[in-house]
Amino acid sequence: MELSGKKVLILVEEMFNTHEFWYPYYRLKEAGCEVVVVGSGSKEIYTGKPGTEVMADTSADQVAAADFDGIVIPGGYAPDLMRRYPKMVQLVRDLHAAGKVVAAICHAGWMLASADILKGKKVTSFFAIKDDLVHAGAKWVDEQVVVDGKLITSRKPDDLPAFMPAVIKALREG
Repeated sequence: MELSGKKVLILVEEMFNTHEFWYPYYRLKEAGCEVVVVGSGSKEIYTGKPGTEVMADTSADQVAAADFDGIVIPGGYAPDLMRRYPKMVQLVRDLHAAGKVVAAICHAGWMLASADILKGKKVTSFFAIKDDLVHAGAKWVDEQVVVDGKLITSRKPDDLPAFMPAVIKALREG
């Protein structure tokens, strides 16, 4: 399998976008990747939009960026809650600093802004948070998927078929 031996975190918090969580989760597993679901620690089971539940494998304070090859951050309104937990933000910052894959879709750009990793980066997101990303120093564009080094961003669930091949390619290339 193309990602055999790779380990990726997927962050979760209340009000995650169901498609933006499950599509990457199963696509990464299908590619042979070990996927670890990481919550804030505020709950054991998180409820997404529109009511799908996900049980976290662990919490952000129990994992280290050094043990993983990348991170996927689903959108929905969850990223606005995630960024209230310093350990979740630190994971994103640490993975980025280590040159590992950081992938964010839709509203997940909020986590990138909070992790302070957007200065000079070309990104996309759901259009409603464009100003937040620009104010964080990013060059925002309206495209299905944007790859800037190991930082991969997409706009919305309809972009998942472009987003996940870019994520898998970046993980495969190390």
